[in-house]
Amino acid sequence: MGLCVNADKTHRESKKSHLMLIIPAINAQTFDEVQNKIKLIEPYVSWVHLDIADGTFTKNTLWHNLLEFSMLETELNIELHFMMDKIEERIDHWLNIMVKKVIFHIDGSKDLDFVIDRCHKNKTEVGIAISPNESIAKAMAFKGKIDFFQILGVLPGLPGQKMDENTFERIKEVRKFCPSCIIEVDGGMNKETIPKAISAGANIIVSASAIFNSGKNIKDAIEELENRK
Repeated sequence: MGLCVNADKTHRESKKSHLMLIIPAINAQTFDEVQNKIKLIEPYVSWVHLDIADGTFTKNTLWHNLLEFSMLETELNIELHFMMDKIEERIDHWLNIMVKKVIFHIDGSKDLDFVIDRCHKNKTEVGIAISPNESIAKAMAFKGKIDFFQILGVLPGLPGQKMDENTFERIKEVRKFCPSCIIEVDGGMNKETIPKAISAGANIIVSASAIFNSGKNIKDAIEELENRK
């Protein structure tokens, strides 16, 4: 499974559509919250992004119960963002048929090649997350091995943070080094920042607060973001 092949396909598909791919993010404290939010978005999207944090990589924790995850029922494609240390020791336990994409941090693994290989053997796409304090150059060394990059506009962990002002320049930098890469952006994405992220080179937008805390109903909130281009 190669990054450039998938990136070219995504680029062609995005050219055919006037809508940018929006993936709702769920950063929850309990399994009930995960389930309830998935039910809210299921009629309107095909993907969901789950943030997983156990306190080993971030200052806070988010829902990360593996047993509960095995009981999760949804028809949505699942993207998991692991904000955890030693992910190479945990990855096999989280991979199942619903998990289509996995995102992890370079600083969260001592054996990146193992994690990438395990995901690909499971026919799961894998991406490297680059937070504001992580090196783009270091991540670029893996561009021929992974399927996409995720640019984080905030530090991993706490929801509702203000987006780092250098986010758009970092998107441009990744796009410059890898014109065919798929670039996903997560953190601080709303109706004002999404057009700037797309202009900088983003293919996929992940958003939580602008969907679940917008004051609008879920359908209208998602459609508003999809139509920002």
